[in-house]
Amino acid sequence: MITRMSSLFLRTLREDPADAEVPSHRLLVRAGYVRRAAPGGYSWLPLGLRVLRNIERVVREEMDAIGAQEIQFPALLPKEPYEATGRWSEYGDTLFRIKDRKGADYLLGPTHEELFTLTVKGEYSSYKDYPVMLYQVQTKYRDEARPRAGVLRGREFVMKDSYSFDLDDEGLEVSYQKHRAAYIKMFDRLGLDYVIVAATSGAMGGSASEEFLATAESGEDTYVRSTDSGYAANVEAVVTPAPPARSLEGLPEAQVHHTPDTPTIETLVDFLNGAGLGREFTAADTLKNVLVKTRIPGTKEWTLLGIGVPGDREVDMKRLEAALEPAEVALVEESDFTANPFLVKGYIGPGALQANGIRFLVDPRIVTGTAWVTGADKADHHVVDLVCGRDFTPDGTVEAADVREGDASPDGRGTLVAARGIEIGHIFQLGRKYADAFELDALGPDSKPVRITMGSYGIGVSRLVAAIAEQHHDELGMVWPRAVSPADVHLVVAGKDESVFEGGERIAAELSDRGVSVLFDDRTVSPGVKFADAELVGVPTIVVVGKGLAKGVVEVKDRATGERTEIDADAIVDHVAGLVRE
Repeated sequence: MITRMSSLFLRTLREDPADAEVPSHRLLVRAGYVRRAAPGGYSWLPLGLRVLRNIERVVREEMDAIGAQEIQFPALLPKEPYEATGRWSEYGDTLFRIKDRKGADYLLGPTHEELFTLTVKGEYSSYKDYPVMLYQVQTKYRDEARPRAGVLRGREFVMKDSYSFDLDDEGLEVSYQKHRAAYIKMFDRLGLDYVIVAATSGAMGGSASEEFLATAESGEDTYVRSTDSGYAANVEAVVTPAPPARSLEGLPEAQVHHTPDTPTIETLVDFLNGAGLGREFTAADTLKNVLVKTRIPGTKEWTLLGIGVPGDREVDMKRLEAALEPAEVALVEESDFTANPFLVKGYIGPGALQANGIRFLVDPRIVTGTAWVTGADKADHHVVDLVCGRDFTPDGTVEAADVREGDASPDGRGTLVAARGIEIGHIFQLGRKYADAFELDALGPDSKPVRITMGSYGIGVSRLVAAIAEQHHDELGMVWPRAVSPADVHLVVAGKDESVFEGGERIAAELSDRGVSVLFDDRTVSPGVKFADAELVGVPTIVVVGKGLAKGVVEVKDRATGERTEIDADAIVDHVAGLVRE
């Protein structure tokens, strides 16, 4: 196939778009792959659509290879199935909700667990029908509050979502591992540098959960890995190792101290160390109590919640939100303090919280027998040696404290180091959450119903375009891996001589006959413009037909390495075809 740039619907840009935050956004727009249509919505132009379709092809091939079957659901979905699972309200403002002319409620699908489950229920009834794996590649919709970074985080995006249906947990594990292996093959074929990390399931529900993250400084996800083992996890999924409980015997009594002008941990520690209390205090000896409020999506009433973490830690709102999902979480406001006068800003302690029925969750490191300095629920006062399990009893634990480099790895081997990545895939063992909601059963060999267990496996297909772009670019433009490139070869004719143009035409035709896709720059513009566009567009092999043709040679440039090689014109087709087949 030959694509002539003289007629290609393409306009490259020399300047970066004003709203571009990350390299992929900047270069995909400049190279004419995408154009912004609305906040969080992008149009795919011809070259961009080719890259997207090439990624879809790889995804489909690997899904088909494990026996999954492709189907297609509508994006416009009825409200009722999502009400049955509670996700009509759990998704909150993220869901695009619409009404038809008769006033019936619909949504634009963010994910399709409900539809997959109902479809299998409608078609299958016997244990002999299982297992089955189904998938689709389809546009999804989520009303992101802050769409950003081009196609990395949009309101409309293309996703591959697949679902496995098994008779038992052993079968689910097999399906899960098949998908995991397929994802590894996909991302390897796409030329991505990625990590597999433990993750949370979020609004999807389920138990076992892993994310595939493309490593990138521009990524929104922070993950950690151990220096001495294979442990890796998204920070939201890190489980804090809890120390053993301590004996309560012989511990000093709690004492309230006047601590004027100490509303922060730093000022408190400075005061304590100058108060002659006979020991040195650090921020880790203090208990920081942070007030938030939560509510169930779809309701109006907020409920106060106390979060206790060691004073040398901050509350990580993303970790807290993941731990409390699907509840919405917000920091308390001044009006909340006014409405609850027992809350003394800067001096909140466990006592007032529990005396007033406020749920109090603490970091796993706050165990029975540990003594803390914390607020005494009175302005300018703190209590020293307040002991967990003796003077206060938390209502439970919560993973809310920030995770830091140098923390002990949860598997007990080494310490944690942090990096950033882009979520490109997520796999879940859903279990029976959706099967229970819709009573998805199969009649077993003993004629008794067997509740089906499910897995859910997603890939951000359109996001993969940006993730690959983040990893495969330089200061001049894109550097596409061959598997996803919009063409195999970018053929540039550089020269005004008719024989040069004719030579380019001949080479393009012969390459096309050999099954090589050619992006042929046959425009009547300067060589400098052509070379700049070739670098920007990023096809992996650039062939330049120029003045060297008179000497019987053609230049081949490797876009990734910049290496240039002169090849005999008579051998150029075989040479390039060989590169494409490598």
